[in-house]
Amino acid sequence: MRITRSGIICFCMIAVVAVGVIELSAAQGRGQASPAAQRPPQSTAPQQYSREQIESGRGRFASQCGFCHGRDAAGGESGPDLTRSPLVAADVRGDRIGPVVRSGRTDKGMPAFTLSDADLTGIVAFIHDQKTQADAATGGRRAVDVADLQTGDAAAGKRYFDGACAKCHSATGDLAGIAARLQGLALLQRMLNPASGGRGGSRVVATVTVTTGNGQTVTGKLAYRDEFTIALTDSTGWYRSWPADKVKFTVDDPLQAHVDQLAKYTDAEMHNVLAYLQTLK
Repeated sequence: MRITRSGIICFCMIAVVAVGVIELSAAQGRGQASPAAQRPPQSTAPQQYSREQIESGRGRFASQCGFCHGRDAAGGESGPDLTRSPLVAADVRGDRIGPVVRSGRTDKGMPAFTLSDADLTGIVAFIHDQKTQADAATGGRRAVDVADLQTGDAAAGKRYFDGACAKCHSATGDLAGIAARLQGLALLQRMLNPASGGRGGSRVVATVTVTTGNGQTVTGKLAYRDEFTIALTDSTGWYRSWPADKVKFTVDDPLQAHVDQLAKYTDAEMHNVLAYLQTLK
């Protein structure tokens, strides 16, 4: 079985929100030991929404929630997979989702959102539609077998690496011995999504500098960003946010090159670069 670029990106995001990085070994068989292989909790009260509500919620969810929970609500950079959330499974037309969205979860780093009733209903509709699809899926999700990842050409991968990656990385420097520290999906996760940290590495966080209308400058760790809002956590730990069109801001993300590269990889290139990294022992 050959894993495609889009499929492996999905698996990597699952690995980010699962408990730790998925360990790949023969003892796991076809990945059934992974938490992601377990069936999602069934909805207490299955609900139906109009297609208009769902599509309206899709856009609003992407802009307000997708940064953390993924555009499909199946887990993202820092937020959990909502299709597997017990709270969503127990929700009835927003009675549990609504208060969390509007009040936030300070213990989880989730900000509060001010939304109209229509926008909130749309988000609830979209989440439940994604949940319904997860409930109806057959076979369950599984991890990735090592054999699925060993289809690349290491020589071709080195040529790609030398052209696209060598400006920032070195096979004899920062990446020396990486294949001895990381194998299988853990290595591919680091290659595609190094921001997650994962096993054997620390999480890299972008910083942002915001200049307000009165000239005040605030710098901190990027906490949230979409077309409407820019937010950071300052040096004292306070979460601060501003309307994006009311301030000037610059973002320093040392991993932006990886984000840009992710959109450029073909399936073959992805497997080839991984094959080359597997030789760096």
